[in-house]
Amino acid sequence: MNLESSSDILDRLSVTLASRRNADPAISYTARLFAKGPDAILKKIGEEAAELIMASKDGQTDEIVFEATDVLFHTMMLLVFHGLSIGDVCRELKRREGVSGIEEKKARKAE
Repeated sequence: MNLESSSDILDRLSVTLASRRNADPAISYTARLFAKGPDAILKKIGEEAAELIMASKDGQTDEIVFEATDVLFHTMMLLVFHGLSIGDVCRELKRREGVSGIEEKKARKAE
């Protein structure tokens, strides 16, 4: 897997999503969902997450990829809605890299 190209596509998608934030809802699904607000985006994330769970339970590898893509896409929409990007998530992942999940969670509770 080429991580550099994976990062590139996510960065480009973040830029595209940000450009659709105030676009015409009549011509863009993304703009329409942004216009409906965070509850609509959250509902979509929930729907896509449920579909991902079912695809995984069924062992449907193609469907797992499709649904994981939908979850990631809509999660990135939510980030953009709040003025964030996938870069913010990547920085947090980098911060956590090499840190025990148990220790990281303890550190968050201590704050």
